[in-house]
Amino acid sequence: MRVLHVIAGAPTGGAETFSTDAILALAEQGVDQHVICRPHPIPLSRFANAGVPVTPLSFAPLTRFAGAPGKIRRIAAEFQADVLHAWMGRAASFVPAMMPCPVIGWFGGYYALKYYRTADAFIAITPDMRRYLVEAGAPAGRVFVCHTFGTLPDSPPVTRADLETPDNVLALLVLSRMHQKKGIDTAIKAMRTLPDAILWLAGDGPELERYKALATDIGVDARVRFLGWRTDRKSLLDACDICLLPSRYEPFGTVIAEAWSMRKPLITTPADGPRQFVVHGENGLIVPFDDDEALSAAVRSISSDPGLARDLAEAGFATYERLFSRDGVIRDLLGIYADVRTLGRRAA
Repeated sequence: MRVLHVIAGAPTGGAETFSTDAILALAEQGVDQHVICRPHPIPLSRFANAGVPVTPLSFAPLTRFAGAPGKIRRIAAEFQADVLHAWMGRAASFVPAMMPCPVIGWFGGYYALKYYRTADAFIAITPDMRRYLVEAGAPAGRVFVCHTFGTLPDSPPVTRADLETPDNVLALLVLSRMHQKKGIDTAIKAMRTLPDAILWLAGDGPELERYKALATDIGVDARVRFLGWRTDRKSLLDACDICLLPSRYEPFGTVIAEAWSMRKPLITTPADGPRQFVVHGENGLIVPFDDDEALSAAVRSISSDPGLARDLAEAGFATYERLFSRDGVIRDLLGIYADVRTLGRRAA
């Protein structure tokens, strides 16, 4: 199997991290791969360390008219790719017609099909996304479901002292971009009624300064740690007590699988992704959108009941093993590649 990957995402982010993690996992399976991506240092370094060849491409708007699509077609031909995997809409929109191999479009969200005009097959990360794609006009026999997995590379341990967090307080962790969709402000506001907790916000993004100002304005800045973008998610999860995912919009949320894989209690919202996998009171707690009081109450219910915390964590781990393990996801992805290679290109 020879797979050409096209990635046009941001320097950091959950989807960007997963695409890199998946490619490295495929490399461990001996899959012959080539990557076309933006020259972001972190993924370039990871690909180089794994021996995965990369062709940098800026994916700037003007490059659509300056040879970028033709370059993708040429690399696919020279590499003799069996399939091309376009990771999300921007990447798919650069893939030209008349490709020498079938093209797969990856849907990590409810994206418009217009960006995937040259795709021959589609991968959705949840069953509901598959429903959306079929209803939008994608051929049902060419729409597959492949979950994401929570890859947590080993990293040096993180102690509470490293994050100015005493041992006798509750450590709450959010792993997320600092974006309005992620409900970070709800978690910050919840800290007003959680005096014995400290909130770790691991991520970067456009709303970072606004969230710092919010924490100061409502008087909780002394108990909120803005950690920036981190590559030690495993160590942070290991050190925390509860993982929060207070998103307003979340097509899936790889953090769900990551928290479950580390046997950490999870509190989330009824966003599209979580509501398909999180069963309230069984493998996590679900609170309403934008309800900081409900989020605070959920935190207190877990912190005051060790049995509940244990049961949520164990049920979450069982769900992870059933649906989101690394080996299982890579097995499914390889099966999809083989099916798409057999299906071939769609008629124009």
